[in-house]
Amino acid sequence: MSTFKTNAVVLKTQDFKENDKLVWLYTEKLGKITTIAKGAKKSKSKYLSITLPLCFGEYIVFKGRNLFTLSEGKIINSLQGLLNDLEKLTYSTYLCELIDICIQEEESNRELFKDFVSCLYLMNTDAVDYELLVRAFELKVLRATGYGLDLDSCSICKKRINTSNFISFNYYGGICDECEKNRGIYIDKGTYNALKFLNSLPIEKVYRLNLNHSVKSEMNKINSFIIASNYSRKPKSLEMLEIFKGGKKDD
Repeated sequence: MSTFKTNAVVLKTQDFKENDKLVWLYTEKLGKITTIAKGAKKSKSKYLSITLPLCFGEYIVFKGRNLFTLSEGKIINSLQGLLNDLEKLTYSTYLCELIDICIQEEESNRELFKDFVSCLYLMNTDAVDYELLVRAFELKVLRATGYGLDLDSCSICKKRINTSNFISFNYYGGICDECEKNRGIYIDKGTYNALKFLNSLPIEKVYRLNLNHSVKSEMNKINSFIIASNYSRKPKSLEMLEIFKGGKKDD
């Protein structure tokens, strides 16, 4: 039986049997794993605080025949401030759902884990545009799972391009004016440039950007289409995000 100690974030939980819980963790060392926390539903369980949604902590798990079992844990940052604000809760829940949908079980990616934790920490402050942060993280997830956009060169003729009005969902990249010929989707150059910049920008520096509503809206449509087209299901949290975006326009 193998035992592991790793930092992790609680993605979601589900009641299991009479007193237990299933706890989905996104971990630094093991990727996304499903664990069982035995007795976690009991009022005096040691697992109560460390299995709250969005909790970031250090966990010890051991691998059984089918599932991991949660053995111990300690909180690094409960991030429970995210639960007290509906907007923050909605965006952070979406990030968790995105990881759950897009990342395979036990598929480790330490860089993506770092970006995920950084996003949650930033959301727990008021120093960042949450919508822009989400768009940036979506790009990180798409790249990590093989669906990232290559915007530095034409995806058809391969010549270098600085900017463009066209991208391709078939080739996952930009298309130069000469190759367009109805094979590309038209987007604003401001959106193209923003996507290109965010592709290489560290998550922790996103707070420095200020993009208008039309650019963020177009980025959302592009990212959402790619996500809906390539993963097992569409994140339900997007419906609530649409409500927030509709009510907060910052032209």
